[in-house]
Amino acid sequence: MGDECDFYSEIAIYYPLRVLMTILGLPRSDEQRLLKITQAYFGGGDPEMQKGTDLIDATTAYVEYFKDLVRERRKNPKDDVATVVATSEIDGRPIEDFEAYSYYVALASLGHDTTSATIAGGLLALIENPDCMARLQHHPDVLPDAAEEMVGWVSPVKHFFRTAAVDYEIRDKTIRAGDSLFISYPSGNRDEEAFDRPFEFIPERSPNRHLGFGFGIHACIGRHLAKAEVVAFFRELLRRVDRIELAGKPAWTETSFLGGVKRLPVRYRAR
Repeated sequence: MGDECDFYSEIAIYYPLRVLMTILGLPRSDEQRLLKITQAYFGGGDPEMQKGTDLIDATTAYVEYFKDLVRERRKNPKDDVATVVATSEIDGRPIEDFEAYSYYVALASLGHDTTSATIAGGLLALIENPDCMARLQHHPDVLPDAAEEMVGWVSPVKHFFRTAAVDYEIRDKTIRAGDSLFISYPSGNRDEEAFDRPFEFIPERSPNRHLGFGFGIHACIGRHLAKAEVVAFFRELLRRVDRIELAGKPAWTETSFLGGVKRLPVRYRAR
């Protein structure tokens, strides 16, 4: 039918990474280094993603990279977010190195892997629902709603643990202050009491009460950028591609924390 590629490894992982590197002011030459660290950081128990590196090693690699960045930006400030972080103040005092590293790690990792997982999983949903793809091609104004549906559908963040601050009663169950609570986002985003037809991919779903970006004080700080990236990406993809279908079997990252499709072979025909 046309050309083939692994959509995830050749396209999806690079798009949000390059956006973040541009915002941070990082050189393109560091792309592969940061990609390798990020994949190891969120590889979970997947041997393909970790490639001999565990979470501690990946965190250390991140810190080593950003140590040099903090030092360089403090010495030679630039018009980028890396400089904003490195030279910022908290309560009137210069930001500590550890705090700066933490901001960089959050930006470079969470803002990259979650978005690439959403884009790849969103495309898979459209391939599996060709009527939805056709509707978006003819009505791109629906893409902002579709982006929200993709985040909830993919649920790139799988879970978090929270600690109850007070005693609470819910559905004849008592949660005690201090109890650890497992928050399952894929389950919450398919709650029959919160969603009409929760197991169907519905691009036009609105309002959409998904929890893919968290909630309340735990809402994702980068949710607006992530949504803008997803909308912009699919607006261009659907405009340029006449047809796209699977060219093999997708595979998912072996993780219980964060991730999604790790292989997505597709065949496409450009317009």
